[in-house]
Amino acid sequence: QVQLVESGGGLVQAGGSLRLSCAVSGRTFSRYAMGWFRQAPGKEREFVAGISWSGAITNYADLVKGRFTISRDNAKNTGNLQMNSLKPEDTAIYYCAVDLGGRLGTTKSWYDYWGQGTQVTVSS
Repeated sequence: QVQLVESGGGLVQAGGSLRLSCAVSGRTFSRYAMGWFRQAPGKEREFVAGISWSGAITNYADLVKGRFTISRDNAKNTGNLQMNSLKPEDTAIYYCAVDLGGRLGTTKSWYDYWGQGTQVTVSS
């Protein structure tokens, strides 16, 4: 089993920044990929960003490209999502997830374990 705990969410004004963190624990022996997803009220959960095990490969949803940066520290079993230039439409619950197969995909079903989510609210 793998456990993920997100932190760092909160309320911020448009144009502001937040840094989300994801702490991974448990049976983390695989070279897992990590992803961040978000879900706004009444909408499907959508892919935001992903990072390979080594950190050398990242990908982003078009909506956040250039504003968000994903990173990870394997020594600490943590991942981060730096979010800059936030917009009201970024308001959502943000989830981190791991893909034990290391595939770095955008598909929710590829991810094996999920955190409980952290709320991000951007006011206009």
